[in-house]
Amino acid sequence: MTETKKSFWTYYRFPIILLSSIIIGSIIGLIMGEKASIFKPFGDIFLNIMFTIVVPLVFVTISSAVSSIVDMKRLGKIIGNMLLVFMVTGLIASVIMIVAVNVYPPARGVNISLEATEEIAPLKTGDQIVKAITVSDFPELISRKNMLPLIIFSIFFGICISLLGEKAKPISDLLNILSDVFLKMVSLIMYYAPIGLGAYFAALIGEFGPELLGSYARAMVVYYPICILYFFIAFFFYSYFAGGMEGVKVYFKNIFPVAITSIATQSSIATIPVNLSAAKRIGVPKDIRDIVIPIGATAHMDGSCLSAILKISFLFGIFGIPYKGLGTFITSIVISVLSGVVMSGVPGGGLIGEMLIVNLYGFPPEAFPIIATIGYLVDPPATMLNVTGDTVASMMVTRIIEGKDWLKKKLTEGEKV
Repeated sequence: MTETKKSFWTYYRFPIILLSSIIIGSIIGLIMGEKASIFKPFGDIFLNIMFTIVVPLVFVTISSAVSSIVDMKRLGKIIGNMLLVFMVTGLIASVIMIVAVNVYPPARGVNISLEATEEIAPLKTGDQIVKAITVSDFPELISRKNMLPLIIFSIFFGICISLLGEKAKPISDLLNILSDVFLKMVSLIMYYAPIGLGAYFAALIGEFGPELLGSYARAMVVYYPICILYFFIAFFFYSYFAGGMEGVKVYFKNIFPVAITSIATQSSIATIPVNLSAAKRIGVPKDIRDIVIPIGATAHMDGSCLSAILKISFLFGIFGIPYKGLGTFITSIVISVLSGVVMSGVPGGGLIGEMLIVNLYGFPPEAFPIIATIGYLVDPPATMLNVTGDTVASMMVTRIIEGKDWLKKKLTEGEKV
């Protein structure tokens, strides 16, 4: 029992401390009212530090990851089908949450005027698309206001390093080291997060009152049931596509250790070894599972797509902007997939994806702590869906490449599944 308590505290210590600080800050805000605005500078310091580090962090983490995993020569077919599965399942998750937040808006009745937002225009014209994905000069690239062009540049940079092979290995190694350095910087900055976010919420609740806290409860009422239903219903159909009823049985027979590990660690990366073992027991071929699951840990995030749509609709509601229209929905789906990719499996992650949402939609920086709090509240079930989704995705890729009878062949061969 003592060991269990120790493990629980080890895994959940930081989220507990962070949420406690937000609760304490909110209580202070309720008690002090508008006088709690004296704490706002401490929150602004945290925001400024995070927004300063986001550009180099995104560049080095994405470039280093792509330069290490891109291999189109031998595994082109696997990677192509893997990306197709990732996109389709992410799209399905996003559409499901769009429907849910329109039926039950998570921020209904709350209107906050922190600062006027830029006009939110859907990506529907050629000029808008060009401006969304490119910049006209390199200095504009190294700005948090142009995150999407930065992500595209980082991916392209990583691919070019990979194509150069051994000649560019020193650059790849340097990027990996720099990625570790910036992630260490983030981990050190997060020691200040309880103070920064606690102070910010003291000022925020002091100014806008308890209605904001009620909105978080509405958001959780939307998200948690959707996650449970998605796990049992969507993954049922995905595993059925992969291997019929036998696929469903073997998936749910082997997936719960993966699900439990992901909830405990809150990290897609940390769950890779357990996930690879489960995929092996299921019968996924080695070359497919060794590619799909590690890449999926950083690029396949059904749970994060669900949460990104929740966060976007929440901000729309908070700022009194109608969340409707095909253009808005398409834009939010694209952003949800991108924010899922840049999360990169970091424990308690999502901060970079949340910055992406704030910047691409033109919300003021003060919107970041609002959805960052949602990120911490939804992180455990989101990570669970991300990780278990990688397992079923590897099964779906196997079905596409090896045919619908792949699982029967494994059983006939007498492999343990």
